[in-house]
Amino acid sequence: MSPEKLSVTIATFQNFLTRLHRHAKRRPWTELADRTAISLPESLAEAYSRVRKNTSYFRVNYLIVVAVVIAVSLLRRPFTLLLLGSLAGAWLYLYVLRHPEQQLVIFGRVFTDCEALVGLSFATVAVALWTNVVSVIISAVTVGVAVVCCHGALRVPEDRFLEQQEQRSWASGIFPDGGPVSSVGVHIGPLAV
Repeated sequence: MSPEKLSVTIATFQNFLTRLHRHAKRRPWTELADRTAISLPESLAEAYSRVRKNTSYFRVNYLIVVAVVIAVSLLRRPFTLLLLGSLAGAWLYLYVLRHPEQQLVIFGRVFTDCEALVGLSFATVAVALWTNVVSVIISAVTVGVAVVCCHGALRVPEDRFLEQQEQRSWASGIFPDGGPVSSVGVHIGPLAV
């Protein structure tokens, strides 16, 4: 890869990380683990409401929890992890990072991009079926989502959650003057002074 292409790739990756960091609003873990905010919900509707509010507020923290559960389940199966790492490396080396004008030659045979894609796809399916990685990941995601839902249902959302939801309402961007809105969400007119 030429130095110019490499610098463009690095700049693009840095731009992606900057945007990701700007959008990712991880809350403090102490706030997530606050035991004083834990109580049983009175009804299923309240539990559902709590889960929605808490997942909106702790979205990044909950994604980290699910990712850790997936990582732990894959670490418990090192052979599967090794095969997945090798497969990811093959995809990166043979298809993603290879320059389009550079020919792929394996054992003296030249492969087209289409042949490489088909071969890597078959290898991916074979590894997924051979190692039961799909069932491992599905079970890990299920456990992670169950943990998140239990925490979300038991944690009482604070008033600031509601304030943030009001600030993000769709009408605030459309009607910045704070004019009245009917019960069906129709803007009635400017604020009377």
